[in-house]
Order: sequence, then C-alpha cells, then structure tokens
Amino acid sequence: MEMLAVENVTKEYPTPAEALVVLRGVSFMLDRGQSLAILGPSGSGKSTLLAILGALDSPTSGHVKFGEDSPFQLGETELAAFRRDRVGFVFQDHHLLAQLSVLENVLTPLLADGKPTPNDVARARGLIDRVGLSDRTTHRPSELSGGERQRVAIARALVRSPALLLADEPTGNLDSATAEVVGRLLVELQQEHNSLLVVVTHSQTLADTMQEQRRIEDGRLI
Repeated sequence: MEMLAVENVTKEYPTPAEALVVLRGVSFMLDRGQSLAILGPSGSGKSTLLAILGALDSPTSGHVKFGEDSPFQLGETELAAFRRDRVGFVFQDHHLLAQLSVLENVLTPLLADGKPTPNDVARARGLIDRVGLSDRTTHRPSELSGGERQRVAIARALVRSPALLLADEPTGNLDSATAEVVGRLLVELQQEHNSLLVVVTHSQTLADTMQEQRRIEDGRLI
C-alpha cells in the first residue's frame, strides 16, 4: 500500500527585507485510497503545499515521500517521470486546450509516450462516459459549460491512473449546484481508482465529502 508521508515541510521565499515564510513544519501521512481536504483562507499556503506534494515546487526544508519515491531526491528526468506517471492534477481553472476536442484534451497526458494507442483511446472514452460527457467527445471547450469543462479536466487527470490525485479549488469557479455534482464525482472516481486524493478548498461542502479535514493557519497544518 503506497503512503504519502510529509515530514516537517517548510517553504520560504526571499524578499528584500526578510524571508516570507509560507509553510511552517507541515507534517501528515495518508494511505492510498484515502482523501484529505485542506481548508484555509487565501494566502494561507494551501496551493503552495499542493504544488510541493505534486513536485511542481520544492520545499525549503523537510521531506516528502510517496511510496518508495522521494521526489526531491530524484534527478530531473526521473522527477519529470514521477510527475507524469504518479500524479494527476485538477486545477480551479480547467486549463483545457481550446483548439482540441474533449477526447483530445483527455488524451493529452498520454502524448509523452507517443501516439495514443487504441487502448488509450478506449480508456479516455470510458472516462469521458464516466463523467457523463459521452455525447460531447468532439466538442471544443468553448462549447461546454463550466461544470462540463471541469469534468473533462477530472477525466484528463485520471487517464494515466495516477496513484496521487491533487485538486486545487476544483469547484471554486462553479455555482453551488454544479460544484456539488463535480465534487461528488471527483470523490467517486478517486475511490474507484483507489487513488490518494488531496484537495485544497475554501468550500466546507466539498471538504465534508472527504475522509479527513485539516486547516492551514499561519503556515501550520492543524
């Protein structure tokens, strides 16, 4: 069973006056299949922590380990492979490519391996069906609602079957009814894929669908 272990992680940014401390000794552990919501006000360090968990940013000090991998001890090539193969991201802004169809957008994480295989396409279509958009596979993002675009983003994040799924305010741009649907779908798919899910959010409603909740206050996780 893969475990995410975060130990005494700090993050500071240099400024002309003194270091800006964003994270102060953050520690927690989660097993695969579990879900965690991290709540906190804007500027509290939620997104910074998520970026570190996904190896998009490095900590100033402390350790992150996922299974047997310590991402920040990997070389550049191995770190890129870790992000590509082990981590799926869902952002507040879906970041779909405007010129691509729904199917093509879901397939984009697989392009690093070359041309998608028939099995890849079948998997992508299966995920699109699972998020309720089988009748939208040829549509461009501009032809979709905000909730539909976010559902495409969830399918894209899962197309490589990542062990670690990270979501940064995934319902932040949606109305309450659509946010509830998208949040419920995110958790259902995470459980079906036995991924480890960490969500940062302002939404108590979304947080209540997770197995665990914590808050960031003054850079500390409580």
